[in-house]
Amino acid sequence: MAYDGKVMRQALQRFEEDRRAREERDRERRESVFRRSPRLREIEMELRSTMGRLVTAAFRRGVDPTEEIAGLRRENLRLQWERQSLLNELGLPEDCLEEKPACALCGDTGYREGRVCRCLRGYYAREQQRELSRMLDLGTQSFETFSLDWYSEEHNPALGISARENMDWVYRSCKKYAENFGPGSGSLLLTGKPGLGKTFLSAAIAREVSGEGWSVVYDTAAHIFDRFESRKFGREEGDGGGDVERVLNCDLLILDDLGTELTTAFVQSALYQIVNTRLIERRSTILSTNLMPSELAQRYSPQAASRIEGEYQLLPFVGEDIRRLKRERE
Repeated sequence: MAYDGKVMRQALQRFEEDRRAREERDRERRESVFRRSPRLREIEMELRSTMGRLVTAAFRRGVDPTEEIAGLRRENLRLQWERQSLLNELGLPEDCLEEKPACALCGDTGYREGRVCRCLRGYYAREQQRELSRMLDLGTQSFETFSLDWYSEEHNPALGISARENMDWVYRSCKKYAENFGPGSGSLLLTGKPGLGKTFLSAAIAREVSGEGWSVVYDTAAHIFDRFESRKFGREEGDGGGDVERVLNCDLLILDDLGTELTTAFVQSALYQIVNTRLIERRSTILSTNLMPSELAQRYSPQAASRIEGEYQLLPFVGEDIRRLKRERE
């Protein structure tokens, strides 16, 4: 699983903010208890002192520490018993003064056995969905809200089936792709005229995949090619170079509106670099375009078109413009 550096930095920032907030709440809780019973503060300090003395005694050279350690342990148990009695008198649980991490697996460090802990992965998933929501309507565009009612049931001779039957297959293919996403899931080519649901199902896939913690980058072809060109000619602003790395290294890249950009020799080269690099590294890509597959070779390089046609699953979107149909019904 690849982690998007930009999103991980945002996740770590929120992770640390929440950790510090919990520590402050714990400190205030402990202080409120100590104000009710100042002796409890003294006991806590004495217990810390006892532990330090135990360690010192255990490592002292030239002297048998057995008796001293036994005495310190008796003192420690006495202090614990006194603390428990005072807490019982106050009607408080025995562990109310303990500093317990929110995540027992990593102790609130975010990492466990050299890997990102599931608690930090949760922060990462939420930050990634927040990032995607800036360009996609993840709140309403989901597999649950996708409707086939906008597609005709009339038999389409060119397809051999109706538009609705075709889109039912496309929908189920996208849903299965998202639910089973993982390394080597392959890539998709979504083609069809505007207003047929390509962006809707792309958003549904992004929502499902990012929610499982996979890194997802969604952007328009025009913007992505602009970032590649800016890096090549030294015109990066902000995190321009990082944007290119995100495109090449994320688990799932969704490149929307392919074919609406001004196609130049550089754009043709950049598309081939994206397609070829991600295929070689077995990283999944979704290309969404109004172009027909036969038009890809005419507009872009034959090499890029060949890689796409040979390696991507084709999902054709057919029917009438849903946005126009909705306007007519209003």
